[in-house]
Amino acid sequence: MSGTGGTHEGFTAEERAAMKDHAQELKKGARRTSKAEKAAEAERDVLAKIAEMRESDRVMAERVHAVVTATAPALAPKLWYGMPAYALDGKIVCFFQSAEKFKARYATLGFSDEARLDDGPMWAAGFALAEVTPEAEARIAELVKRAVG
Repeated sequence: MSGTGGTHEGFTAEERAAMKDHAQELKKGARRTSKAEKAAEAERDVLAKIAEMRESDRVMAERVHAVVTATAPALAPKLWYGMPAYALDGKIVCFFQSAEKFKARYATLGFSDEARLDDGPMWAAGFALAEVTPEAEARIAELVKRAVG
């Protein structure tokens, strides 16, 4: 308990769940044997996680997955804190966070500091997604191309 009215200001249940997801992902990855097996199972894990999402998030995640994998085949799908993510040389470049994940108003397409989106002294690293339209798909493809250089 904190000294401010008896409320605990630690991690939310959703944040704790994400950390548990990440720990399980690391354990599962360590058990796989070959690089090809790891890649195939990681993609299956991503697709399974997308399939579990509520319909509005699932539709967007499927489109994001299709655009990212078609635009940047060098990015390897993998789970990251229970979210579909895409890595280059093992380092996360971008990820899809469903609205439901942290009880947010919208889904998010996020980019890590590995993404090469630098644009002057300040640039966006996260994008709200309410719907993945053809225009949004084109923008996602453009961002992913820039992100991988």
